[in-house]
Amino acid sequence: MPEIKQQLAPCPWAKGDDYLAYHDQEWGVPVYDRQRLFEKLCLEGQQAGLSWITVLRKREHYRACFHGFVPERIADMSDEQIDVLLTDTGLIRNRLKLYGIRKNARALLALEAQGTDFSQWLWAFVGATVKVNRFASLSEVPAETAEAKAMSKALKKAGFTFVGPTICYAFMQSMGLVNDHLTSCPCHPDNR
Repeated sequence: MPEIKQQLAPCPWAKGDDYLAYHDQEWGVPVYDRQRLFEKLCLEGQQAGLSWITVLRKREHYRACFHGFVPERIADMSDEQIDVLLTDTGLIRNRLKLYGIRKNARALLALEAQGTDFSQWLWAFVGATVKVNRFASLSEVPAETAEAKAMSKALKKAGFTFVGPTICYAFMQSMGLVNDHLTSCPCHPDNR
């Protein structure tokens, strides 16, 4: 009897043009660039308590307001500059979250001053290689893992904020440290 080939379709959460483009072009694609990793870690923190689409639609404005997520420039931002951003309707106007971006920039620079390569350090939590999962449904995908808990603990110890285990796992998925495209998705490595 011939094998029945599974019908491929994007992950079920990728509904609408914004989400579908993000799913197809970014989510799960391995990223090693320090600045892109830093940006995404900060944006995942902005999402806390909200849906990712809210942040995704504001991402370009965040980039404009936070100097393209160049950590050195963000670390030098004054309280007055951040206070002005708290009135900007193009951002999520949460004081702790916006000040957290500067705190994270300073934490990253402190790590680097100790000789840590930020990208290598983050990738070490998955053994420096993409962890490919083979989940058939969204209900199988965890909200956090042991690796995400370890990353969260290390980031907090280094002085980062808004980096709980769930945020860290979402970061790992989006930056391709973990590939959680469903096995029925054309973006899953087994289907390429």
